[in-house]
Amino acid sequence: MAALIDLVMKGGPVMIPIVGFSVATVACGLERAWYWYRLLTQENQVVQDVLEAARHDLAEAEAIAEQSQDVPIGRFLLAPLRLRQPSPETFRLAMEAAGDREFAEMRKGDKLLETTIAVSPLLGLLGTVTGLINTFNNLNIGGGGGEGTSAQATRAAAGIGEALITTAAGMVVAIMALLIFRLLVSLQARQMDYFSAAGSELELIYRQFWDESELEDEEVLEAIAPSGRNPLGIERR
Repeated sequence: MAALIDLVMKGGPVMIPIVGFSVATVACGLERAWYWYRLLTQENQVVQDVLEAARHDLAEAEAIAEQSQDVPIGRFLLAPLRLRQPSPETFRLAMEAAGDREFAEMRKGDKLLETTIAVSPLLGLLGTVTGLINTFNNLNIGGGGGEGTSAQATRAAAGIGEALITTAAGMVVAIMALLIFRLLVSLQARQMDYFSAAGSELELIYRQFWDESELEDEEVLEAIAPSGRNPLGIERR
């Protein structure tokens, strides 16, 4: 810890925001890791239970989804199941609205990581430039030779080395933020596909088993053509 503090002190004032970005990046990464761990370890079971229950009883499917509101997919599936006798279009719109809310939650932290990726290297470069300016300002170019010149060269080399600390620190923080950001983007893309598949399956179940308009059409058709023929006289197969 002492060595790290000494390194920060050598880097100069610009190291303060770089350290701040590094702390924020680590905190964001840990928070997102916990979020995705809970999501990925629970969502498959929630989807299976809700879809299985929806084939037999929408109220039971709603109850299962309501118990899983701490999981994004649970809130997503609960939104249309809460409606009472919705049309298929309303059913789909409720899912889409819930999906948009959950996707916005999944993108939490992205702006911070994008800012870190863009700004940290620039801060590192700024620290290096200001460090070099201070180093060259302290050199006595016109002072005689001998041991004095050698000592100045040594101090200049040390000053340049310290100035480059900020560039290295800024690049390390940016690389760390970039790796976390790319992982999150991949997980978000996977979840969008998963939500779309689960939502389509639930909508299909609703249309097949619970959409009253379609059920009424089938009943009317059976009443009009009980002998197996439709109103146009074409045999039903």
